[in-house]
Amino acid sequence: MTETKKFPLISGNFSLDLVNTELVRRGQRHDLLLSEGDVLDWLHVMNEENSFLNEQLLLKVKERSRQVLLSVLQMRAVLREQFEAIADGQPIPDEFIAFLEKRIEKSPFTYKLMNQKLISIPIGEAEDILLSFIAYDSLTLIGENKLTSLKRCSNQDCVLLFIDESGRRKWCSMKICGNRKKVARFQHRKSDDE
Repeated sequence: MTETKKFPLISGNFSLDLVNTELVRRGQRHDLLLSEGDVLDWLHVMNEENSFLNEQLLLKVKERSRQVLLSVLQMRAVLREQFEAIADGQPIPDEFIAFLEKRIEKSPFTYKLMNQKLISIPIGEAEDILLSFIAYDSLTLIGENKLTSLKRCSNQDCVLLFIDESGRRKWCSMKICGNRKKVARFQHRKSDDE
């Protein structure tokens, strides 16, 4: 997955990349979704990676940007709490699955055939559509048993989460934390040699 300057897209999953819109820089926790414009920017970046949004939905999001921002932040808080517990070895609670299913019920899916591929499209208010996509992504991770590989970054100061299907990955990203640790170890060895 790519890393943009503003958003660390390290998972390739809509729900996990939403959780990762909170990060730590220079020892301070930062929220990358502070404004309605930030959410729109994030959705544009996510659309480049996943191409699930269309112009009609983006217009709906702009019209209801305040409600969208609040709904997305609430969803992120629930996902962060649950994903961190899962990364720490806790089982996936039935209440979490029920919560995700309820999100989809608020904006059920319809289907269209596009380019010989059946595409699911949620209907409803903009915020419900986005939460439906996020919930669907989360349920897909659960259904495919991928959350059993959910990990926290080995950097104690980092709050980013990722799926480690290889069983060997330590860092959220080599560019973000892995390289920092390598540089710190090099600097430490260099100062020891002097």
